[in-house]
Amino acid sequence: MRPHGLRVPEIDTGRPHSARIYDYLLGGKDNYAVDQQAGDELVAATPQERTDARANRAFLERAVRHVVRGGIRQILDIGTGLPHSPNVHELALESAADARVAYVDNDPIVTAHADALLRSSDAISVALADLRDPSAVVDHPYVRNVIDFDQPVAMLLVSVLHFLTRAEAPEQVVATLRDALPVGSFLVLSHATGDFADRTRAQAVYDRADAPLNLRSLAEIERFFDGFDLVEPGLVQVPLWRPDTPPTAETTAIGTYGAVARKVR
Repeated sequence: MRPHGLRVPEIDTGRPHSARIYDYLLGGKDNYAVDQQAGDELVAATPQERTDARANRAFLERAVRHVVRGGIRQILDIGTGLPHSPNVHELALESAADARVAYVDNDPIVTAHADALLRSSDAISVALADLRDPSAVVDHPYVRNVIDFDQPVAMLLVSVLHFLTRAEAPEQVVATLRDALPVGSFLVLSHATGDFADRTRAQAVYDRADAPLNLRSLAEIERFFDGFDLVEPGLVQVPLWRPDTPPTAETTAIGTYGAVARKVR
């Protein structure tokens, strides 16, 4: 299903792009020299950045499997980023053949890549929309074609809210999205933090890219879960959220919190 309003974008290879930097840190191929340079600067500034990206991706995989095995059949992935296998729909389909996934991103580059890979199924859609306008996300026809908001939904906000500034009211954005979900839905969220290391130099790298990195503390990130009950073990560094293998010594420096929570009101 082709994203609504999508056109083939012109790719700016002269400026680092947050999604392509993340792709590079994960070992992907959808990046350019400028993104690789930015990624290398991030690692030089904060050595755990590559480990952090991979730990965040592993958290996403565990969280999706958790909610689907718990009965969720609809996933709304906002700020999806460039596709990486296993993709969210692949993870969901492992446990539920009737799973449906709507991918949403505000970047035509990302949605073009996603559309090229995911157009084969009517149970998967790709929508071009901006998290900063949450009502437009929820009401997007390509989201509505796949997601029934009268039934529980798992909403993914994985490594995306830290690209919203305070002026863009991220707490209100999440509250608007929460209010569109029925009770019994889930929020899967991860967010960068400076609680464990000085990431000032890393922020400077993103200041030259397409979106700034807005680090938040544990207390600030906890506010996004108003109206939700956190699933054990709560809001923790992403490697500590129901790990498949024992965490390593690197875990103490991972600068991303993550949690899964159920809507209760």
